[in-house]
Amino acid sequence: MNTTAFPRTDPHTLSDDGDALHFCTTCAFSQACLSEGMDKRALGELHVLVEHVGPLHAGDILFREGDPFEAIAAVRAGTVKTFVVDRDGHEHVLGFHLPGELVGLNAIDDDHYPCNAVALDTVMLCRFSFPKIAVLAAKVPGLQRQLFRLLSRDIGRAALLAGDWSADQRMAAFLLGLSRRLAARGFSPNRFALTMARTDIANYLRLAPETVSRVLKRFQDAGLLRVDRRDLEILDREPLEALAAPILRD
Repeated sequence: MNTTAFPRTDPHTLSDDGDALHFCTTCAFSQACLSEGMDKRALGELHVLVEHVGPLHAGDILFREGDPFEAIAAVRAGTVKTFVVDRDGHEHVLGFHLPGELVGLNAIDDDHYPCNAVALDTVMLCRFSFPKIAVLAAKVPGLQRQLFRLLSRDIGRAALLAGDWSADQRMAAFLLGLSRRLAARGFSPNRFALTMARTDIANYLRLAPETVSRVLKRFQDAGLLRVDRRDLEILDREPLEALAAPILRD
């Protein structure tokens, strides 16, 4: 088994988004650093630790369960799926990571990655050495708070669908959750691609694949959505918001 997490095309290539003063538009830490009055020049120490990873293509593995934990990665482009495989060989999807979100935070406790991560499409990452960024976070309170906030958000998403919700509620919450996460990073909240397969969505929502297809068709017939293969457009948010409200707890 290859135990090198986050395969890199060139370990010396640094992130080249933004410019000498401005952060990448999807940087997971830019808000925290800017709130401390630091720009990229002031954070030269941090950016020396940032490595470009990719492009990775659909099916490429970022890391495997049990690999030594050395780094976290910020998704710059594409979608990453995390999952575990049980003793019977069945896959269980844990989540989907979008641009601006971090992969690998759940490995902090055990020093090994507790799951697998795979690219669902063409993925670009920024890889952060965690031991070094942890030292820097101790010096930058805003960065430390951001790490805790991102970790808390991951835990919250993992528990989001644990309740006894209906299929319609689960799907509405999933779609609105994607919409809000994309909107927070400057993408359209109403028109986006479902980069994950229907079977992956069903696995994540703990539904049968045919149920996912039926719910999407029901939403489309009701005029809430327009679905064309993987392209989706939200046409009427209010009914979806009402369905998702008990889960999203606005």
